[in-house]
Amino acid sequence: MSESELIIEKLLEKRDFYLNTLKHLDFGLVMEPTKNEVENIEKLQSATIDQIKKIEQEISFLTSKNSDDIQ
Repeated sequence: MSESELIIEKLLEKRDFYLNTLKHLDFGLVMEPTKNEVENIEKLQSATIDQIKKIEQEISFLTSKNSDDIQ
């Protein structure tokens, strides 16, 4: 397994963690939170989604780099 494949695997693990975090945050909204808690959850959701987007960009970059190296 190449170094970039290992990095991609770690990034996928991080992405899965953030997706799981989003699931838990969504569950928190079902539990009748206060207005302040809703605001905090929404901020956390936004920050988590931003992290997922960054990870997906890194994965995309590394994947395209790997395909260029193969050719």
